[in-house]
Amino acid sequence: MVKNIVMPKVSDVMENGTVTTWLKKEGEKIQKGEPLLEIEVEKAIMEIESEYDGYLRKILVKEGETVPVGTVLAYVTDTLDEEIPE
Repeated sequence: MVKNIVMPKVSDVMENGTVTTWLKKEGEKIQKGEPLLEIEVEKAIMEIESEYDGYLRKILVKEGETVPVGTVLAYVTDTLDEEIPE
């Protein structure tokens, strides 16, 4: 099953966030609660944890990109052979 990692809303006034660092690479196994990426919000860097167990299959938003809250940042799947959206 494909699961979406999205830009979280970490404050009431947050509209956008910038991906500063991906802590995992495509194809890496990840666990729920494990640090996945860092984002910059209102001049503060925040670590975002994975909400899922599985594999980080495809990163859609590159480091340095700013996107609105709710934007899909990456796909996670249960196995490495599951199909993912293009």
